[in-house]
Amino acid sequence: MMLPSDFKEIQDKVSIHFRPWQRSFQFWVRAVNIYTGYKAFQVRVNFEKDGEKREAMWEKQHEVAAHKLYNMCADLGGFFLKVAQIIGKPDLAPAAWVRRLVTLCDQAPATPYNLIKAVVEKELGHSIDELFERFDANPLGSASIAQVHRARLRGDNKDVVVKVQHPGVQDLMMTDIRNLQAFAIYMQKTDIKFDLYSVTKEMEKQIGYEFNFLREADAMEKIRHFLYGINKKALVSVPRLVRNISTRRVLVMEYIDGIPILKLGDEIAKRGINPDGKVAAAAKQNILKSLTLAYGQMILKSGFFHADPHPGNILICKGSEVALLDYGQVKDLPDKLRLGYANLVLALADNDPVRASESYRELGIHTLTNCEDEQTELFRLAQTMFDTQLPPGVKMLQPFSEESSIKKIGVQAFPEELFSVLRTVHLLRGLSVGLGINYSCAQQWRPLAEEALYLAGRLSDKDLKGGHRRGFFRRIFER
Repeated sequence: MMLPSDFKEIQDKVSIHFRPWQRSFQFWVRAVNIYTGYKAFQVRVNFEKDGEKREAMWEKQHEVAAHKLYNMCADLGGFFLKVAQIIGKPDLAPAAWVRRLVTLCDQAPATPYNLIKAVVEKELGHSIDELFERFDANPLGSASIAQVHRARLRGDNKDVVVKVQHPGVQDLMMTDIRNLQAFAIYMQKTDIKFDLYSVTKEMEKQIGYEFNFLREADAMEKIRHFLYGINKKALVSVPRLVRNISTRRVLVMEYIDGIPILKLGDEIAKRGINPDGKVAAAAKQNILKSLTLAYGQMILKSGFFHADPHPGNILICKGSEVALLDYGQVKDLPDKLRLGYANLVLALADNDPVRASESYRELGIHTLTNCEDEQTELFRLAQTMFDTQLPPGVKMLQPFSEESSIKKIGVQAFPEELFSVLRTVHLLRGLSVGLGINYSCAQQWRPLAEEALYLAGRLSDKDLKGGHRRGFFRRIFER
């Protein structure tokens, strides 16, 4: 029997009203299940004295948790796809988690074309056929906030990309973030001595910005102008904006041809190149070199930077050139934090624990010590958080381990603005691990940090180390 249209409308409104509550319930049931599984396992594994058996037990537990975490992120989608991007990295999470979560990067469900068409036509005030000679119905990709379609404007001979916001996604993502904030408060009081709440507050702020595509348009133009202006040849390609037909929910930009960085290995193999040979190694080094230098310039010279270099936002073009996509998450660091971070970069590059401790105070990172060798652990924590090269003997972050620096050094206060730098470094580290290159971004950024502090009057000529004025990447990338 067909329901009356007015009854169905009421039913839809009720469903929309209760959807955030249903979503919150699903999150808490699943998150608590994963958490209590680990806590019960920690008690059980302590009874096993054999080291190899303990390792096997941990691996099995990680597999179980990875399956549950994958299902939670895949089923809930939206914001939890971003969570999967953040934690699904080889240096940060157990291998079992990484194997499952890495496949979620491009698996956000696409919005049906008829709904996308309606959003585009409402935002732009014209029918798609009036504006576009061609508009592909199938998206190039779909992410948590928007999806992108390849198209061609009427009267033009070049393709463009049209980024269209999923309708109704903003309220759900804000619900997800607030649930995560509550979970973060509990975790930092019980298991992880780190200011997780400030991290989630910064995530809330940044993701809130992502829903305004005009802000993203301004950011993309600003970064393009900066990077193209200070380099003879652009280190990374930044799409050119089509300003006159972009709105808060629709963004139009040039189409850049390339392959996602996660498919680089497949492309190398398809061309018959030995993935372990010199040609492949040189290509990977050039990719990482371009990305690292571009990020160093943005963070340390400008302070305004692209804050979301996860693999889905990086294309590899002809000649190993790199294109950086998606400027929804950008950060404008205040000069005080930019220069404080420059000081920390010098401390990490020079292996200087005293300077690192001073930089903590300057940056407003407040710690509570729970160990004898405070300065050494503070420095190890700085290496773990702010350098792509992990401290000796550390293969990944293990916040639950008693030997973890986060257990020994409680981080009571962490500036929200600095989270974007932290996340960027960790994403660069994940890329370097994926490319098989172990390097220190702090060492590569050292000349930029020196320049920033010198121009601010905080270093004199005699403070500059001449050896570091030579090429940025010679020591790491030259063979």
